Amino acid sequence: MDDQGNQLGVLPLQEALFKARQKNLDLVEVASNAKPPVCKLINFKKFKYQEDKKQRQGKKGTKKQELKEIRFTPFIAKNDFKIRIKRAQGFLKEGNKVRLTVRFLGRQITRKAFGYQLLIKANDALKEISKVESESKFQGRMLMMTLAPIQQKKEKDAKTKNEKISSKKI
Repeated sequence: MDDQGNQLGVLPLQEALFKARQKNLDLVEVASNAKPPVCKLINFKKFKYQEDKKQRQGKKGTKKQELKEIRFTPFIAKNDFKIRIKRAQGFLKEGNKVRLTVRFLGRQITRKAFGYQLLIKANDALKEISKVESESKFQGRMLMMTLAPIQQKKEKDAKTKNEKISSKKI
């Protein structure tokens, strides 16, 4: 193929290189596995730019998953707990992972059972939209558990579309 997209047919290598030099272009092998190999007469820098552009477009649609952290204390009030759980639900619905951290201050470290109970309670509150990625474990004075979202987004989208269609009057 030449720079205008016209097919030149099957050519010997020397003739293809000669035509590329005449037009001041490069001979770029596009499909090496084809029989015979497919080549293009094109400016190589332009070719590389187009390839990079395609890769960037491919990456554009994917969302990077982030790790969000929600902190608790072992003796947290009920309302504060509910607020933090709602925030964690929001993060999980966005597709982010959530790390639940219970931070022990002073003598609270002697009551580790309260921290474990709190994480179990939080996990129960979030079990419909998340799964446990790493079990609760201590790191210094902090008890941590990581939750990952369950991928049900496509199913929910399909259900909402079906509901919209069924609710329309014909």
